[in-house]
Amino acid sequence: MAVRKTRSRRPIAGVLALVAGAAFGVVGGSSPAQAAPPGGKDVTAVLFEWKFASVAKECTDRLGPDGYGYVQVSPPQERIQGDAWWAAYQPVSYKIGTRLGDRAAFKNMVDTCHSAGVKVVADAVINHMTNASGTGSAGSAFTKYDYPGTYSVFDMDNCQADISNYQDRWNVQNCELGGLADLDTGEEYVRGRIAGYLDDLLSLGVDGFRIDAAKHIPVDDLKNIKSRLTDPGVYWKQETIYGAGEAVSPSEYTATGDAQEFRYGWDLKRVFNNEKLAYLKNFGEGWGYLPSGSSAVFVANHDTERHGQTLSYKDGANYTLAHVFMLALPYGAPDVHSGYEFSGTDAGSPNGGQVNACYSDGWKCQHAWPEIRSMVRFRNTASGTGVTNWWDNGNNAIAFGRGDKAYVVINHEGSSVSRTFQTSLAAGSYCDVQSGKSVTVHASGQFTATVAANTALALHTGAKSC
Repeated sequence: MAVRKTRSRRPIAGVLALVAGAAFGVVGGSSPAQAAPPGGKDVTAVLFEWKFASVAKECTDRLGPDGYGYVQVSPPQERIQGDAWWAAYQPVSYKIGTRLGDRAAFKNMVDTCHSAGVKVVADAVINHMTNASGTGSAGSAFTKYDYPGTYSVFDMDNCQADISNYQDRWNVQNCELGGLADLDTGEEYVRGRIAGYLDDLLSLGVDGFRIDAAKHIPVDDLKNIKSRLTDPGVYWKQETIYGAGEAVSPSEYTATGDAQEFRYGWDLKRVFNNEKLAYLKNFGEGWGYLPSGSSAVFVANHDTERHGQTLSYKDGANYTLAHVFMLALPYGAPDVHSGYEFSGTDAGSPNGGQVNACYSDGWKCQHAWPEIRSMVRFRNTASGTGVTNWWDNGNNAIAFGRGDKAYVVINHEGSSVSRTFQTSLAAGSYCDVQSGKSVTVHASGQFTATVAANTALALHTGAKSC
């Protein structure tokens, strides 16, 4: 049985200093790659290990109507057999065929999501193959270093040992991640095969990619692969786990697209669990993160929630309010991870990935939680505006506006907060999309409200009546 895919070490949290004001601007660059998802709808629902047929239905029923711009699906390429979630990250070939669906189901999902106004991002595993042998999910025979018709041992890097030194660039990018056979992405043939796979997905209508284990692939190799695509400017985001003092830095990868800013999720866990929300006043670039326009962010992903690095659905209000904050803040392109209950770290998705109904059979459907889904349209409405009218009580109650488009209050105190809040909203009646109650903003831009403990209040110009 294959071992679980391992990741690089989590960071050591540093001392955080508050800086007056905020820096949330989008930073451009000379790269032709898109620095962030195009348009105002930049929220991605990550439907982790959902069957493609279930994703298609969800695009129609919820994601499109709720304003999600993207859906990210689990790796569609042939994988090792088995129910564990990490089987998806051990590819056997570039055929489309897994427990989640075949080529026809994948194509139907893409078309259906497009009809609902939702673009599709495919999780792409191109750094490595497996650490096993057997028959793959689409019937292909393989051994660790031989994948007939796809790769042979000559297409693998020469270092057939686990990564052992994250201070050594060569070791990180040429040795094996968790014992997985490492592809020689500097080789012409390998680059062509990877580009061919990604082009195949583009031909089926895919709009972008999440590049798994990107920090283990040299940036120049990724540039070369991307340049070969029929759409070399296609959106992609890259798994680039930060490590203090490591030889490979996430900032290198903004040359080809977005880099996933893992520190964002790590720090949100620490602040919401143990520190003060007031510290979040300059969260983002003010904390030394990647530029907003080159950053992909999340409260949790499939790896981090299982290994305790970030908040998870098990953290209750802390988890929910962290999502409200992420979706209200104009930093990065946010992912909303939507998975399933788990007790062991290896557990695969229920019913082979078939979602008969949200909140049943262990499916958590975080993307559909009212407190979270309501903030997607808040974010879409506020697109292009910065943070204004910041307020905090010096502790765990904060509030801020998004220009004259939106305003949010987050109360993470143990008791309710009652006060008059100053906004830049026009006078009128607004719907608090968190509670469904009406709020009146006066000509001064002020409104008075009581926000219960561990809840939020959110107003935007796209929701004037409840």
